[in-house]
Amino acid sequence: MKKYSVRKEIPDSARENLESYPEILRRLLFYRGIENNDDAEKFLNPDYDSGTHDPFLMKDMDKAVERILKAIEQNEKIIIYSDYDADGIPGAVVLHDFFKKIGFNNFENYIPHRHEEGFGLNMEAVEEFGKSGAKLLITIDCGIADVKEVERLNELGIDVIITDHHELGEKIPPAYAILNSKQTECFYPEKMLCGAGVVFKLVQALISKKNIDWQLKEGAEKWFLDMVGLATLSDMVPLTGENRVFAYYGLKVLRKSPRVGLMKLLRKIKVEQKNITEDDIGFTITPRINAASRMDAPMDAFRLLATSDETLADELSSHLNKINDERKGLVASMVKEMKHIISSRADGAEKKEAIVMGNPKWKPSLLGLAANTLMQENFCPVFIWGREGENILKGSCRSPGNVSLINLMKSLPKGILRDYGGHSMSGGFSVSHEKIHLLEEEIISALKKIKIESGEFSQEIFIDKKLFVDDVNWETYNILEKLAPFGAGNPKPLFLFEKIEIASVKNFGKEKNHLEISFRKEDGKNISAIGFFMKGDEWGIELKEGEKINLVATMEKSMFRNFPELRLRIVDIL
Repeated sequence: MKKYSVRKEIPDSARENLESYPEILRRLLFYRGIENNDDAEKFLNPDYDSGTHDPFLMKDMDKAVERILKAIEQNEKIIIYSDYDADGIPGAVVLHDFFKKIGFNNFENYIPHRHEEGFGLNMEAVEEFGKSGAKLLITIDCGIADVKEVERLNELGIDVIITDHHELGEKIPPAYAILNSKQTECFYPEKMLCGAGVVFKLVQALISKKNIDWQLKEGAEKWFLDMVGLATLSDMVPLTGENRVFAYYGLKVLRKSPRVGLMKLLRKIKVEQKNITEDDIGFTITPRINAASRMDAPMDAFRLLATSDETLADELSSHLNKINDERKGLVASMVKEMKHIISSRADGAEKKEAIVMGNPKWKPSLLGLAANTLMQENFCPVFIWGREGENILKGSCRSPGNVSLINLMKSLPKGILRDYGGHSMSGGFSVSHEKIHLLEEEIISALKKIKIESGEFSQEIFIDKKLFVDDVNWETYNILEKLAPFGAGNPKPLFLFEKIEIASVKNFGKEKNHLEISFRKEDGKNISAIGFFMKGDEWGIELKEGEKINLVATMEKSMFRNFPELRLRIVDIL
């Protein structure tokens, strides 16, 4: 169960240091660890030049640049091997576009099939690369765990440059160069770049080293920020430091990007390009990119973002839209089944610290989406598995942030998991049939131990401020918007509205599965609170005209039919 508490007032010292800002902004800046005007200015107005770091601070960057320049000069064949998600695919587009821009064409983009090849490098593909005449392979958003595959590539005479951001294991692949700011003795300041962010730093370094020959316009790499921003927001890395710069400028470039595929996709999903927001990316664009690998071929998403052919872009945007609709239906059915299982387990039983379940019939590629839905509703770590192959059970896990999934999986007894990886809030794992009956028990046990030993696993959600309905106005919204883009590490401000009287309640949408509650302001105008995939009977209280409720919500601007409307987004009703 979610627990809410309203944050304490900020200290007088911070209030004085931030006195040039409105009161609500002072408070929200302080809650983000910002206590003076200089830091506030850097956060509110990100600067590309001062906010991005020297790429050569990253360990092995000089080696990677030297090797790529040699390949370009000698026209050696390069394989760009990227992950199949909405981080790896935009990252692959960045390197593809860079090579095209400098006139280098002896390269091939390769994205593994999620179901047939799985995550990371695989031996079958490696052997094919050996026959292709390639001399260099560059990974994007993968590779840091692929020791045997890199060893084999070395045997085949193919040098490997790994660009990745995932956590490092005990053994590091023997690559020619590794770009990952998490590795030891790497003094690059930003440790939480996404995969596309890492490859963008590589492109920055290449341009700074060799642009005297290529004669690219100053700042030419900034046009790649549409893909870097897309990946940064999609992969849910913390939107602080350099990541905030990438997300902030990425959105600016996305709003005027000339990419044909992007424009076609935005038209299909009825998003005005000039008004695109982080919510549009998270709720409409990212799912369609990921649908390519979950339902079909990931190269379709890559081709959409990389092509300059309008006819192809139109076909691919329609295809991704179609398979995303199919994906939504499958996930909804899966989640319904999972909720039924949770409900039957809960009868008379104490709520557990985590949800752990599986079914050999469930499709592993869709489990992350289902796990995320259950995590948001239950506010606890969720582990779900399905079957991939004869003897391998493969799953996804999600955490609301109260415990690190990587730390949790590391703490499990050896042999419980065959393999695992990911980040603090999302991950993947595989487990053998022989160990699956132990999985739930061991995860619950590990969680309890973490809770006792480290104090991690707080279930508390902090409300930034109590507001009145009359505080919901454009002046307040415009102040809040200065903190955007929102995401991991910079969440949307959360507000509590106490004892507010309902003016009207209705369900809307084709299936009437969305909720709208209206409240009347003192000036007689109504303000709406929207909850997608919410019903009026799931809160334990009757929602009706005249009833007073406590509402937890965020503030947002809707651009339905290109008309700006201020509204609340329901988080909870207490």
